[in-house]
Amino acid sequence: MKTRLPPAQTTVKPPLRPLVGVSSCLLGAPVRYNGGHSRSRFLTDELDRHVNWLPVCPEAEIGLGVPRPTLRLQRRDGEDRVVSSKDGTDVSDELAGTADQHFAQLRRLDGYVLKNKSPSCGLFALPVFDEAGNRVDGKGRGAFARRLTALLPSLPVEEQGRLCDPVLREQFAQRVFAHARLRALWESPWRTRDLVELHTRHKLQLMSHSPDGYRETGRIVARAGTVDREQTVASYTEAFHRAMAVLPSRGRHVNALQHAFGMLSSLLDDARRHDLLEAIQDYRREQVPLSVPVALLRHHCAAEEVAWARNQTYLRPYPDDLRLRHAVSV
Repeated sequence: MKTRLPPAQTTVKPPLRPLVGVSSCLLGAPVRYNGGHSRSRFLTDELDRHVNWLPVCPEAEIGLGVPRPTLRLQRRDGEDRVVSSKDGTDVSDELAGTADQHFAQLRRLDGYVLKNKSPSCGLFALPVFDEAGNRVDGKGRGAFARRLTALLPSLPVEEQGRLCDPVLREQFAQRVFAHARLRALWESPWRTRDLVELHTRHKLQLMSHSPDGYRETGRIVARAGTVDREQTVASYTEAFHRAMAVLPSRGRHVNALQHAFGMLSSLLDDARRHDLLEAIQDYRREQVPLSVPVALLRHHCAAEEVAWARNQTYLRPYPDDLRLRHAVSV
């Protein structure tokens, strides 16, 4: 009689969940100046399933209360300050200091979404006034946002309004999940071969953003076993995030798609090869979204067991149900 062995115990690796900072009002917290919120459905209904949040409201944290007088950017002695519209009280340093108080948590973030048009959190194009109340500029940045980006210049940061653009939304998601994968590597007892594996998996994704950046990161990986580990971490992190911050162009996407096709071509019959090439050309001509050739590549890579191409983060840069590559503009 044969002895039946118990089933092998396997450890299932939990899905990667990036840690993302967010203006509290965007998750529905009633902390705005008027006691309301600015809930973002993309954040709460879609991205929420895949990330962990670090909500922060700088204005509430420094004790301004809810509701409260509105704030605005005012130029004083050549510097943009955040002042109360009621009595001119300057709260710039307190708002900026909130970023320093949270720095231990902020340095582990993989992204940040800020409330647009906010004198504390606004990232782009805030109106700036002089002391007489006249508008003098339209390029202001909120005090907390300015300090956050100074402390963490490589962190993927966006503001709520811009995430309505499908191209910028897709770019932000790519950067957040790539940032999380690299952070997970550095927080592990990594070896040089682990860095090589991560870099190889990101080849097409880096190429679609910046071919120069891909080559630069490749040179750092090639030297990784011969230089100080901390130097490798610092130089690769900076080069990786700088490359990923470049907005992909349609031409670079086509180049990445054709590289993946090259790994498959000899394994496909003429009909499937033609269909895949036609899908890539249709994407080039802006007739179909990026998701179409990517779906075909993923299907054929799985069917033909092309592990190198199948494991490319470019083909699945974030969870599928975010559906961010279905817009023709991406």
